Amino acid sequence: MKYKIDVARIRENSIVLNGWVIGKNPGSKVEVKVFDGQDQEMEFKYVPVRRDDVSQIYFKNVVSEDLGFDIRIPYVREDNEDRILQIACDGKTVRVKLNTQIIEKQNSSAHKKSMKLKSMMNAQTFQSAADFLKENGLKAFLIKSRHKLQGIDSDYDYPEWYELTKPTEEELNAQRKFIFDYTPKMSVVIPAYKTPERFLAAMLDSLLAQTYDNWEVCVADGSPRGESAERVLKRYAMKDERIRYVIIGENKGISGNTNAAIEMATGDFIVLADHDDTMAPDALFECVKAINSDPEIDVVYTDEDKLDIDGGELFEPHFKPDFNPDLLTSVNYICHLFVVNHELLLEVGGFREEYDGAQDYDFILRCTEKARKIYHVPKALYHWRCHQNSTASNPESKLYAFEAGARAVKAHYDRIGVKAVSVEKGIDYGIYHSTFEITGDPLVSVIIPNKDHSQDLDLCMRSIIEKSTYKNLEFIVVENNSADSATFDYYEKIQKEFDFVHVVKWEREFNYSAINNFGVTFAKGEYLLFLNNDTEIINPDSITEMLGFCQRDEVGIVGVRLLYSDDTIQHAGVVVGFGGIAGHTFIGLHKSESSYFNQAMCARNYSAVTAACMMSKRSLFDQVGGFSEDLAVAFNDIDYCMKIRSLDKLVVYAPYALFYHYESKSRGLEDTPEKVARFNREIKKFSDKWPDILRDGDPYYNPNLTLRKSNFALRDLRKEKIGEPYQLEV
Repeated sequence: MKYKIDVARIRENSIVLNGWVIGKNPGSKVEVKVFDGQDQEMEFKYVPVRRDDVSQIYFKNVVSEDLGFDIRIPYVREDNEDRILQIACDGKTVRVKLNTQIIEKQNSSAHKKSMKLKSMMNAQTFQSAADFLKENGLKAFLIKSRHKLQGIDSDYDYPEWYELTKPTEEELNAQRKFIFDYTPKMSVVIPAYKTPERFLAAMLDSLLAQTYDNWEVCVADGSPRGESAERVLKRYAMKDERIRYVIIGENKGISGNTNAAIEMATGDFIVLADHDDTMAPDALFECVKAINSDPEIDVVYTDEDKLDIDGGELFEPHFKPDFNPDLLTSVNYICHLFVVNHELLLEVGGFREEYDGAQDYDFILRCTEKARKIYHVPKALYHWRCHQNSTASNPESKLYAFEAGARAVKAHYDRIGVKAVSVEKGIDYGIYHSTFEITGDPLVSVIIPNKDHSQDLDLCMRSIIEKSTYKNLEFIVVENNSADSATFDYYEKIQKEFDFVHVVKWEREFNYSAINNFGVTFAKGEYLLFLNNDTEIINPDSITEMLGFCQRDEVGIVGVRLLYSDDTIQHAGVVVGFGGIAGHTFIGLHKSESSYFNQAMCARNYSAVTAACMMSKRSLFDQVGGFSEDLAVAFNDIDYCMKIRSLDKLVVYAPYALFYHYESKSRGLEDTPEKVARFNREIKKFSDKWPDILRDGDPYYNPNLTLRKSNFALRDLRKEKIGEPYQLEV
């Protein structure tokens, strides 16, 4: 038997425990009991939680439903009495003393870092580490351990960071006095069902505290007779006439209850909210400010975070990109706060009960399909309460929601004319992996610059020829001043072996852009795959994955997930602004580690991807004039992506297209004064060419996140002001 308590905290009148326990096999029965200070058995609440991460480590591909737990144990602070958690499985029993003083101390800000470290120092953590070591090897173990320690020593805990960034009272008072040119009425629609009164009161209080005052609240309560929140609703309605409600008398389901609330709305915009969450006081103000910026804005969404059960602490902020259609079909990243033009809502229709569980996902997809413009407010203005019955805390409690979500994504593809073969479970429930139908059998021309390194080139090409499930390929090898005679012997041999391999000679100085442009002149394919010679395909479906995205009309470029030889990430998309100009995301993260909201494993849009492995339409390549030859070495691929995006085409990162990249074996480092000078000149050329994105920030990256690291950490407020780009020192 193995177990781990990941989180222990005291909230309201409960000790809250989150963790996992396993036996010898996935089906082992686990029995949990709780005892008080006198060793008397006591009642408690236990909810099983799906833990795919634990399944993957201990049972490989076998999925077990009940490995995790969310336990709530009654506790009265004044008693200060310890509890005993007893876990039995496979004939073994352990008793864990829950020292309430230590738990209280653990959650004080002064002790968080030290307690995080101490919490790692236990037998089960060491056992878990040993299992990870056995499964993934020493290098992966050392990498993950380093990242864990770096996480403990992060610059800020989120509550501290939030306090430093939230508006001051003076700013809130200024908002209350501000008069917009357009003051739309905002209808906050709230479906209620068996709502705890204190949670609904907290939501209503947060609305009464809004700095923008032209709003109404429309609550539709579908609770069973005698269990409605009418008492609290009546009290608030008497306090403020903007608060309106209807007692439905029956449960029409989440969609039916929401539609009933929408039917009450008389506002210009509809604001979706849940009955047990809260809003920041400037939430509606910021949304109205966005609406005033452009009359064509039909949809507004904001960032969000989570609120613990008793409202005492904020945690796990979700700082989102600007509208990102491929990320939205990978996961409902928009979620809260969501605001939609009332007229658009009437056009697309309300909530659909056949998607209950993912009804908001389906609704958001339909709204974004028809919206003229979509605006993202990069501020955490919605606080999503995390409790045992919410998907925020316990995904297994609403597993059906994920299945409804897959149907919602497939229906979205059908409406917009995208031929999807399947929408399946991605890395976790609620994350989707879409595959697309390949129209015809188009030729893909693989362009590979090469100078000597014939063994690397051979591995690169043979891995694709032998492993790839997509076969209609040609290879254009651009020979670039090789000096080794064995290289030319290899060229002769490989062209005789495969009639779809062609070697062409570039006899001028090294210029990555010019070499690739030259190679393209020999290509016959409708699609171009730019590839470094030091790569190796891992997933046989990689080219099919890329082509599925690239065939869509709105897509111009597709990039892939690249791994170093030690299975850490070398590339998972590019953010313009990292390090001053541009850089790869999630560098150094092991492929088995979790990334920021799992985005390393989500198909999504970026401003750019690396040309170490990048597919593009030949027609678009010709339209923009290929790679810019004045960028001979650096940033030419980023520049190319920017040119394609200027045509209103999307750049897509496809995580299931997976290659090794052994990194720049063909060319040396920038290690001479001449090379450094050239590199700096190319930085200036790129900056002069694309000043807007460097000034305003990458739309696919949130300004609250750092530009100094690739891991999507919070922006360091001592060195990087929010909304200001990181200045590169050259």
